Amino acid sequence: MFMKARLETLYKDKICKDLKKELALGNIMEVPKVTKIVLNMGVKDSVADSKVLNLVKDIFGKISGQSAVRTYAKKSIAGFKLREGMPIGVMVTLRGRKMYDFLDKLINISIPRVKDFHGLNSKLDGNGNYNIGLKDWMVFPEVDYDSVDKSRGMNITIHTSAKNDDHAIALLKSFNMPFKQD
Repeated sequence: MFMKARLETLYKDKICKDLKKELALGNIMEVPKVTKIVLNMGVKDSVADSKVLNLVKDIFGKISGQSAVRTYAKKSIAGFKLREGMPIGVMVTLRGRKMYDFLDKLINISIPRVKDFHGLNSKLDGNGNYNIGLKDWMVFPEVDYDSVDKSRGMNITIHTSAKNDDHAIALLKSFNMPFKQD
């Protein structure tokens, strides 16, 4: 009935077995895997104009294939004319098939479209999670140049079940994540 995503099939058939050997793990359940991907964007223009947030939310939905949710300010900051509870951004959490589809699109289509791209930094957060900051969301094929008022940046966090950064790097490299060559 449901077809698995291309990267999910690749992970279960090949990567999982290869990583078990490469990392010298005793059990197949110890092999790291991608658990979720979170897309996040703060929209500072939404303080002055709430319609901007609706546009960003629609485009986030097209990029991820899932409806985005608004995020709200936790504290009031007078210098930014921000009050507690004001909508200030959007986010999407992807799991399962949509997660693998997005990861496939990110690695094979979107990241290579980044201007003057020389590879991603291979620093992780110490817990096996990887953050990517994109300066321009136009690298995604779903974003229509004519419908967008201006270019915006976004944050992509890839959460893994890896116990350390070395295992997470090995997992992401097996998906052909384009890291810089050291």
